[in-house]
Amino acid sequence: MAENKEKKQSKVKRFLRILGPGLITGASDDDPSGIATYSQAGAQFGLGTLWTALITFPLMAAIQEMCARIGVVTSKGLTSNIRNNYPRSILYVMILFTFPAVILNISADIAAMGAVGNLIFPSIPSYFFTIGFTAILMALIIYLPYKKIAAILKWLCAFLLLYLIVPFLVKQDWGEIAKHTFIPTIKFDKDFISILVAILGTTISPYLFFWQASMEAEDMKHKKKMLIVDKTMIQKMDMDVDFGMFFSNLVMFFIILTTGTVLFKEGITEITTVEQAAKALEPLAGKLSYLLFALGVIGTGLLAIPVLTGCLSYMLSETFNWNGGLDKKYYEAKPFYWVIIISLLIGLAINYIGINPVQALIYTAILYGITSPVLIAVILHISNNKKVMGKFTNGKWSNILGVIALLFMTVSAVLLIYFQVKGD
Repeated sequence: MAENKEKKQSKVKRFLRILGPGLITGASDDDPSGIATYSQAGAQFGLGTLWTALITFPLMAAIQEMCARIGVVTSKGLTSNIRNNYPRSILYVMILFTFPAVILNISADIAAMGAVGNLIFPSIPSYFFTIGFTAILMALIIYLPYKKIAAILKWLCAFLLLYLIVPFLVKQDWGEIAKHTFIPTIKFDKDFISILVAILGTTISPYLFFWQASMEAEDMKHKKKMLIVDKTMIQKMDMDVDFGMFFSNLVMFFIILTTGTVLFKEGITEITTVEQAAKALEPLAGKLSYLLFALGVIGTGLLAIPVLTGCLSYMLSETFNWNGGLDKKYYEAKPFYWVIIISLLIGLAINYIGINPVQALIYTAILYGITSPVLIAVILHISNNKKVMGKFTNGKWSNILGVIALLFMTVSAVLLIYFQVKGD
């Protein structure tokens, strides 16, 4: 018995060691802005969008797996691979659309963390929290070495477990939940299609593509000895990515479940910010639900913002051949760290110049929606290019899921632009 227990523990330890960039990338996708989207989906349509968690998981996993494999096989980020294999104009267009979208995302996340901090401690103004969180993040990213940052981000993923607890604090109709999970509900009206587009754009985001490839490349550089890429390494990478994306979609499912069964049933159908969702839960699901939801927002913000700023920094460093990377000290990679500093300061400043964070998220979704289809097409091309990937090109299912994701995101972009142009 003792021997079997030790074997099980060693298996768990081995699995936990495998987890890294995939888990962090997946968890960072459930940032405060994502939580706001999922909360609105649940509040507005009840359990009607639960099924989207099943649909987005394989598509998200397929694209992120391609990005991870590109990073592992080439030991370079996605930006470097685009720069080396495609016209510079494609890369510059990607940066042109992705950069402002990520900045707006950072701003919205900082605002959400500040607002929720103020909810927990009402006597302290929200601006104190926004400035404080920004300063803390800046110091940690600049002064901590890569391994420490990776370890901290890995442990911050635990905050997302809070969202798996909240639905069990209220009575649930699990038969109804199962029905909406496996039988899609689709309404062909502006509001429902818009929320579907928002969910798709939130789960399959361009900044995750860049971050995943860069982190896998960074991990390869930090191996104790030069490793030859083989099937075992790719399989471990796949496990990490699949678990990370599953975890991300599981959290999305439970947030929609929480707001769909608590807020929707009480007629609270308009949730435009995460603090509104947290505050609305307090009288309906109790103080504990409210606190868990609020703490989750802060934890996910601390996790997601380094990913967002790091994504921008890696993109520009690889584009202009700067000496950069989270493994470098500040004096060794000043341009790299100044991108992080400036993006944090701009994100913070947007909160004080009258731009509505919710409106910022709409613009973010539009920019992501425009960029994603082009990027997915490029990722599919790179991951099928034998000159770049050698024997580790896409398999049949990777290509099938990748093409489906491309079609979904293209339709998503067209619908998003159509509804924005059409207006009410």
